[in-house]
This record gives sequence, structure tokens and C-alpha cells, in this order.
Amino acid sequence: MTTELRHATSRRISAGAFHPLGAAVRNGGVNFALYSLHATEVFLLLFDREDGGPTDVIRVEARDRNVWHAFVHGVGPGQMYGYKVRGPFDPGRGCRFNDRKLLLDPYAKAVTGKLVNRGNLLLAYDPGDPARDLSLDRRDNAAVVPKSVVVDDRFDWQGDAPPAIPFERLVIYETHVKGFTAHPSAGVDHPGTYLGFIGKIPHLKSLGVNAVELLPVHEFYVDDFLRERGLTNYWGYNTIGFFAPDVSYGTGRYPGCQVEEFKTLVRELHRAGIEVILDVVYNHTGEGNELGPTISFKGIDNPSYYVLTGGPHDPGRYYMNWTGCGNSLNLDSGPAIRLVMDSLRYWVETMHVDGFRFDLASVLGREGGMYRKCASFFDAVSQDPVLQRAKLIAEPWDLGAYEVGNFPVDWSEWNGRFRDSVRRFVKGDAGQLRELGFRLTGSADLYGDDGRSAYNSVNFVTCHDGFTLNDLVSYDGKHNEANGEGNRDGTDDNHSWNCGAEGPTGNPEIVRLRRRLAKNHACILLFSSGTPMMLGGDEFLRTQGGNNNAYCQDNPVSWFDWGEAERNADMVGFFRKAIAFTKKHTILQRRRFFSGSDTARDRNAIPDIQWFDGNLSPPRWDDPEGRLLCFLLDGSEEPSDAGEYLLFLILNGDYREFEVRIPPPPAGMRWRRAVDTSLSAGEDFAENGDGPLLDPDDRYLVHPRTTVVLLGK
Repeated sequence: MTTELRHATSRRISAGAFHPLGAAVRNGGVNFALYSLHATEVFLLLFDREDGGPTDVIRVEARDRNVWHAFVHGVGPGQMYGYKVRGPFDPGRGCRFNDRKLLLDPYAKAVTGKLVNRGNLLLAYDPGDPARDLSLDRRDNAAVVPKSVVVDDRFDWQGDAPPAIPFERLVIYETHVKGFTAHPSAGVDHPGTYLGFIGKIPHLKSLGVNAVELLPVHEFYVDDFLRERGLTNYWGYNTIGFFAPDVSYGTGRYPGCQVEEFKTLVRELHRAGIEVILDVVYNHTGEGNELGPTISFKGIDNPSYYVLTGGPHDPGRYYMNWTGCGNSLNLDSGPAIRLVMDSLRYWVETMHVDGFRFDLASVLGREGGMYRKCASFFDAVSQDPVLQRAKLIAEPWDLGAYEVGNFPVDWSEWNGRFRDSVRRFVKGDAGQLRELGFRLTGSADLYGDDGRSAYNSVNFVTCHDGFTLNDLVSYDGKHNEANGEGNRDGTDDNHSWNCGAEGPTGNPEIVRLRRRLAKNHACILLFSSGTPMMLGGDEFLRTQGGNNNAYCQDNPVSWFDWGEAERNADMVGFFRKAIAFTKKHTILQRRRFFSGSDTARDRNAIPDIQWFDGNLSPPRWDDPEGRLLCFLLDGSEEPSDAGEYLLFLILNGDYREFEVRIPPPPAGMRWRRAVDTSLSAGEDFAENGDGPLLDPDDRYLVHPRTTVVLLGK
């Protein structure tokens, strides 16, 4: 079916306003506004059915500041719409207009369904033409493309207010909206949806986490090559709508219901005292490279939104690919920066989220191809009054840049060096002591030279990208065969150890060792200075069968099997106690960096951490065989409910046991065992950390590969 592009409507149309961009509900109708510098004509199409033809074709006449705008009287929330845009089709110069292709509004707040490239109708070029992307496909696709939906921003927030938890008090739980409750064992209403997630909030609250970091919930496109293999883009790092919560996590009760349902989830998490951090993907879009689909930005104003490149005769034909996903959003461009800033403000002000984790964030700081700490995007964020109250977390790398420790002062960062150091130490690699000392104390070598604090280091051992905690101690190598790429995808640099058997085993000694190593990881993560982030499901040893790149596995490989939470209730209890211990003993959540008597950082500072080897001597930081590290923390100056206390931590990554000497406590204090990960469940972590007194109290026998925490009080 071909839709003739001519003005055809009986509705009353007024000029409207150029601000705000998108579809804004006003008294008597809706204002539509679309930015395009290079377009020659813009048509707004209205629909009353997702799979039907347009009821109205409106030629948008008014144009101010390169924004095309019209006010349509008599329409309101729920109205479905899309755009067709005319302009030059000159791919070599970066222009890819095709007025036969229906386009999503870049500012759409909801979409009617998932985009599927049926019959290659999302392509603006003819894939059968030898010229490929230089040819033009004249087939109309309006009947098969999901539509943008006009949304009413009103919602009964019931007095919702952001929890406003200080960064240094956060315990972040990274998870996937669908995978959290999609498994039949979840036992919730509306499994795999925003509303289904609410059914598991009691688990999060009981565990003690106070922030969830949700994998992307922005509307995303599923890559054609995955569909062809019977797979999908499960993680969602392929955004096509920066204002729209993904339709597949909604119940589908009515077009756009996902907006209300997402808000309901946020409201209920806030009611439980849990903040919401969104994993956001502003570094690229789902439109891919020059051979990818034309869904929105490409067909509206390709040169304004993307970083383009090419040769002398086709300088704008190709897309700069710093992301590995085909294109890179041009954050050196005013319209693109405005898009991202408007999106961020929308999610804070209208959707009530508390912060963002920026995927491949170094791309956002690229200007002229190079990463700059003072890039225009970072300046815009730092000056925005709305975003000043939002938590900003960077994934500080991309395909060509590794910028850990090099983000602006108001940003925190995923600390990949913490992950790698802790993994190496716990698996038993020698010579890690100096690196581990920096990571345990907030990574001042990375964040201490520009006014940032220990909490700017977001510490993690596992995340969605890689092994789960269970698989980290159960597999020597990745097992990604189900991804259909011959096990070539995913990193080989895992620093994992299977403890003597690859994958599941019935050997009780190996099972006990794996659980001990998992507890060691949990202790180091939660007791180190910085902001801890745990991977959802690690608390009950969720497995992905050794798949360390499960981005395409929307099935039980990735879904949470809540039966494991029951079978591994002792591990859930261990995590719960460890989180509670951290919150009670606030020296473990301090803002400032530690200054130690034996660190190489600042020997003139008054020490507030004391480092030891197993004999109460200073540690040999560069010992090539070193696998044991002890340190003493004095909590008497920290505000907490624990009163005056000392903490003595012993980290033994060695295969040998050691009799470790314990420093004498001040008069009136006695040492008690709080944690010993070598002990059986129930004894490994004393409730409230108030375990048995040491006898004798000047030494402790530390078993191999064990973490011990002693509490002096």
C-alpha cells in the first residue's frame, strides 16, 4: 500500500508552538513539534489503528528555529501518529530522506509495539540493488510500522518523593525488568513486566539493598541478525526511543499503558525506600550503520544526530562506530545534546527516577573524535538544575577509550579495576596486594586528585556483562554456544576459577569451596570503601550455565529461578547479614578516603587505617607471592548505632592456612568473631556481627581462601 503524501484532513490545524519538542497535550488538542534542519517538507500522519492507514495526513507548515510544528485540535492522549519527511536523498553527503517510510517521533513517550523489519520495509534503500545504501526503496511501510502514542503526563503519585539516599549509603542491585520475574517460579501477577517487578520488592527490601539499577528500559530495536537466529536483544542496549518505556515490559492493556505501569513501579520502589537508577544508552541508536534500518533519526535529520564519516567523494556516507553497534550519536551537535538533555530531565521530572548509569559513557565526551573531560555534554549536565539532584554513573570506556578515573567531579564511575583486582585475589593469584589495597580503600589513585570521594568508585565484582557470581567460581572458560557465534563472543579475560570441575558438580568439597569463594567476593565488595553494586541473583547463586554474554538469551538462561533462592537460603542470609553489617558499621561507608600508615599514598597523613601482614608487621606490598592482607579500622569516630568499635579484617587468598596475630584492643574492648567464610552456614556470619569471643584473643587460625572479620567492642 502506498500513501500519497498530500495534505488530507478535515481537522482544524493551527500553527502551534516550536516548544516543547514531541507531542504535548494542551487544552483542546495536541501540539506536535519535530526538529529537522535539512528537511524540505514534514508530514504528520494520524492513525486510529496500529496496522491501518492514516486517518489524517497533515502537511506541517510552521517552522521556527528548524522546528516544524502544528497544533491539531480535537485529538488527545492515546492518539497514534508518525511522521514522513521529505528532503534530499544523498547518502554520500549524509542525507537519507525517504518520504515513503513512516518514522517514530524522537520524542515519542510511548510506542504501540515492537519494530520488526518485515520484508526489509524498515530499510530506506533497496537491499537488492548492487548500489546498496545508495539506492532508494519506494515501498510504503506505514501499515507495518508501530506508531508513536500521545501520552498524558498526569499520574497519581500519591505523594511520592525521591528517597534522596546519600551516595555513600547506597547498595545497588543491578537487574533486568523482565528477567527478574519472567520465570514461572517468580509467582507474581503479570510476570516479566513493570507491574510484575513490584511483586518482588519485598525480597529487595529484606535483602537490604536501597537502589535498583535497571538494564535499559528505553524502547529498543531487536537486531535483524538475532531474529534470524531465533534470538533477541534481551539486554536492550539498542535504543530507538529515548523517552518511551519499552512496550514489551508493559501488560498491553491499552496503547501506551507501559508509561503508567512504569510510573507505578517507581512509586512502589520509592515507597519501599529503594531508588531507581536507569541504565541508559545515549551513545548510539538502534538504526545501525548505513545498511541498517531507517526508523527515526536517519530519516528526520541524519547529519544532525550522528557522527558521519567517509572519503573525499562521500564524506557523510558512513557512520563512526566507537560503540561497536554501527553508529555513534553526535554529542558534538546541539540538536543531539538537546535530545539527550530533554530525555534525562523527562525521566527525572516526569518519571521520578533517581539517577542514570551511562553505557559507554566515554562516547558522550568525544569531540572531534577525542574524549574530553570538559566536553559540551558534560558541561550541559553540570549546569542543569534538574540533573544536579540525579545520580550520574559512567561506564567509563568504549571501543577506543578507557577513561576510568577521568570523568568530571559530579560523576561516579563503574570501577573495572576493582572488579579485576578482587577477582584475581580471590581466585588465588599472587602479587595483588598493592593493587588490592587501593581498591579496598576507595581507589584514591583514580578519584582522589580532582575533589571526588571514595563513593565515586562504584565497586562491582559481577554485572550483567560477564559471569554471574556462581559462574565466576564454577567455570574456567565461557560457554556461549547458545548465542550462535561458535563461542567466539564474550570476553576470555574473566579471572575465573572452577575450583576443580567445570560447571555443576556433585563433589561436596568443590561445592563448599565455591560457596566460600562466593562469600569472599561478597565480603570484599560490601566491606570496601566505595559504592557497592551487586548483580541481581548473586545472593542465591543464580547461574547462566557459563554464558558470559547472555545479551540475546530471553529465556531461562537469563531469567531468575526463584527456586534457587529457596535452595540457597543460606547464601541469601549471608548477603542480608553482610549488607546490614555494612550499614551498621558506617566506617565501611565513609565518604573520605582512608589514609593508612603503610600505604604509599600519603605517609604524612594521620592514619585511620592500619595495614598488617599475618605477624602484625607492615605488609610487603610488592611481594610477588603475597596472598594475605590484614587491616584495622577504628569506628569510634564514625556516627553509627554501633557505639565505639574496631574492625580487623583478614583476607586470605592463599591455598594455605595461617595463624594470624591480632592487635590488642583498647582497654575494655574484646575481640569477637563476626565473619569467617570457612565455617558452615549459620556460623559463617554472626547475627548483627555479635559472634563468640576470641580465645585466645591474640591470634586467629585462618583457613585457606577465607575472609575473616573481627569486631572489637
